[in-house]
Amino acid sequence: MKTRGTKFVGNELKYVKQVLRSDMKSSTGGSWNKKLEKIFCETFGVKYAVAHNSGTSALHSCLSAIGVGPGDEIISPALTVMMNALATLHHNAVPVFADVDPDTFNIDPADIERKITPRTKAIMVVSLYGLPPEMNEIMRIARKHGLYVIEDNAECYLGYYKGRVAGSIGDMSVFSMENSKHISVGEGGMVITNNEKLAERARKCGGIGFKNLRAGEGRIKLNEDIFQDPDYKRHDYFGWNYRLPELNAAVGLAQMERLEEIVKKRQKIAEYYTEAIAGCNWMVPQYVPEDCVSSYWTYVIKYEGQKAMGISWRKFRKIYKDLGGDSFYAAWSVPYLEPVIQQGIFYGEKGCPVKCPWYRGKFNFGRGQCPVAESIQPKLMHFKTNYRNLKSAKEKVAILGKAIKKIVSLRG
Repeated sequence: MKTRGTKFVGNELKYVKQVLRSDMKSSTGGSWNKKLEKIFCETFGVKYAVAHNSGTSALHSCLSAIGVGPGDEIISPALTVMMNALATLHHNAVPVFADVDPDTFNIDPADIERKITPRTKAIMVVSLYGLPPEMNEIMRIARKHGLYVIEDNAECYLGYYKGRVAGSIGDMSVFSMENSKHISVGEGGMVITNNEKLAERARKCGGIGFKNLRAGEGRIKLNEDIFQDPDYKRHDYFGWNYRLPELNAAVGLAQMERLEEIVKKRQKIAEYYTEAIAGCNWMVPQYVPEDCVSSYWTYVIKYEGQKAMGISWRKFRKIYKDLGGDSFYAAWSVPYLEPVIQQGIFYGEKGCPVKCPWYRGKFNFGRGQCPVAESIQPKLMHFKTNYRNLKSAKEKVAILGKAIKKIVSLRG
């Protein structure tokens, strides 16, 4: 399958045809999920992998596995997507936001420790944009306080921290296979861990609580004579249907076979961006420490052109697009400033059926609790790294250099 202009240039079509020709079993009886889980275990050096239908559902299963309950507090970074907080709220638990480092944009271990209370259950860290956070210090803090650590590596495949692959350090780790990620199957997710009990709970959470699910086994119909007996009792765990379809698993397997190639291409494109902004002190890239390797889900720049050049974020974006550059994205709003948090929608207000009464009147989600994240977020620019080939990437990235030169000339 060598279709030009597509990211599916490996065995995707071959494997999808095999799924279709085999009557396309569900993930409860098929084998493609098992193959995908196996390659994740091998890639990240862990014992267990549990496929899910999204990174968000994988986060939810992790929280279920570690026993998060009403009123427990989960610390997560103030600069990331909303899903970490939503998974926490889904468990009637409290999202607590820690500030970020001004250079790496990752969660600040010192602020994590400041935010710990007797109700803290876990620390949910994010390898933001493909860069792992300061895991040694985070793990030290977690062990000191008896907390779980969940690594959210949705944006980080084959990122490294001090020689260790991201996802192999915390108690549990999560990956996303959504369309923009390194591995993309449309929608999909994965939980990995070395803890058998946590793996089994995560699998049961995502598999409707079937009692015969195990840490390393996602099929439920291994013996039909037992399964089809009228006295058979199926469910011994409270769960949801977060299972990954076999078609998605087949596509994911084909992409995982090419993972190193996929990541290296994004890293090469990141080098092009670094060259394009060289010498421009008002375009500040995410700092990657020498002992870390970023997988560059995106190339992120902190824009200081408003102060240095008198050109706003929005005006720079227009100049860049007018020159032929691709649209770049802003960073997501700080989660606690989103309407669902600010307006207390999770309390069951404004017609929302979900109610979390443990929170009312007890927690402050106002501005100012994470000043670094709040100041950085409006300045960030997300430049794409998922170009289909290096030639088109180099041509597009060169436009960024042209935009910088044009702004310098306008300043005179």
